[in-house]
Amino acid sequence: MKVFRTLPHSVASAALALVISASAGLSIGAVDVGEKAPDFALPDANGTTHTLSQYRGKIVVLEWTNPTCPFVKRHYKAGTMQKLAEKYSAKNVAWLAVDSSHFATAEAAKTWQKDEKFSYPVLLDPSGTVGQAYGAKTTPHIFIVDQQGSVAYAGAIDDDPRGEKAEPRNYVDEALAALTSGKQPEVTNTQPYGCSVKYKK
Repeated sequence: MKVFRTLPHSVASAALALVISASAGLSIGAVDVGEKAPDFALPDANGTTHTLSQYRGKIVVLEWTNPTCPFVKRHYKAGTMQKLAEKYSAKNVAWLAVDSSHFATAEAAKTWQKDEKFSYPVLLDPSGTVGQAYGAKTTPHIFIVDQQGSVAYAGAIDDDPRGEKAEPRNYVDEALAALTSGKQPEVTNTQPYGCSVKYKK
């Protein structure tokens, strides 16, 4: 998968520092791998309410996002998220983007979906309640929930915070490949990188 080098050096360096800072131990915040994922009820950009419980029996990818974040922009330009969502759509996997930015709006989400050509829902969490329940720290920050409703993976999309690798190791792809084959992921949590989630103060 080709990754575009579009990040300013200062931003990329900060991202790398975030990854390196995890060397003493990983922490994913409010919910840990193996724990039950918190249920929620959030509207998408079209006003339809989605709950985690309605997807019970499916594998659910929760992608914390912010369309204005340069890390998110890079991945969407490269098609990282869109291609994965499409790859696993026929394998009992639901992909949900969650925007916990305090400025998140339905209008902005609709425009972003149209511009980036993806159809999975963008759930709006401007209060930050759901993001904080999960402990989402960055955009992107990925949580994968298994068919039993437990968190099976949490962390970064891949091992390439600077966007310099021609073929980065995609942790989410690996985890989904394992889960859809009835296996447990080899890597279950990594340190996320990206912009900080812009929670309401």
